[in-house]
Amino acid sequence: MSSTITTTQQDSSKPTFTDPYQERKHLLEHTAAAFRFFERHGYNEGVSGHISVRDPVDPSTFWINPLGKHFAMMKASDMVQVDEDGNVIGGNKHVVNAAGFKIHSVIHKARPDVNAACHAHSIYGKAYSCFGKPLQMLSQDSCLFYNAHGVYKDFGGVVLEQKESNQIAQALGNGKAVILQNHGNLTTGSTVDEAAILFFIMERTSQAQLLADSCTNNTKRPISDKAAKFTFDALADSDSLYSEFQPEYDYEVYRNDDFLFKDNFPFGPDSQN
Repeated sequence: MSSTITTTQQDSSKPTFTDPYQERKHLLEHTAAAFRFFERHGYNEGVSGHISVRDPVDPSTFWINPLGKHFAMMKASDMVQVDEDGNVIGGNKHVVNAAGFKIHSVIHKARPDVNAACHAHSIYGKAYSCFGKPLQMLSQDSCLFYNAHGVYKDFGGVVLEQKESNQIAQALGNGKAVILQNHGNLTTGSTVDEAAILFFIMERTSQAQLLADSCTNNTKRPISDKAAKFTFDALADSDSLYSEFQPEYDYEVYRNDDFLFKDNFPFGPDSQN
């Protein structure tokens, strides 16, 4: 007796919300989990690195991590709400990374479809970025960035100038990610879950690219455009990438759930946020 194995697209576990304040609570908790996930993989480096999420209550504003808070210690209640002019208007009301605000504010303005963006100074992302070229389609994972990532080739120092942040947003274009030459990687998503797992995949893909490039006595065999597009279409949709992060979120809750809101939600409709 034979059996047939069929494959279907993974069902999305991404929730839908009728209450924007419940959505705010959800996204802040998942953002805190993303920071814990980043720390577990060694992406923290001093005060560098930031994750932002668009606020569902007031979409012209976004939440970002406070300056100087270690990724391993991040809690949902630590997040800071800022407006498009950089004013701290809610949440933890702590000072934020000026360069982080410059980068994320322009992306959120330029891309209404982007609800989250991640940037950190991860080691392989920094190493590969110095070549100033896109990733090659060398593995299944790299195909998640097929025709969906750009390269910003004009590093001008710490991003404190509006021109620099505008150029980063232009290099991102309509893609999911951008390699910042001499700097590292930045990923985006319709959810923070999508942006976070893409950052992880891009970091691993950068590592694999560097290893492949180091094998100078062998010829690399890139994936064909047809196969790369097929893989991208099958795996790189927002629902699948959201689902991809959920085991990591569950593990962070299992490790230590102190990043979650307990008992009451301080940034609800009765608060001043």
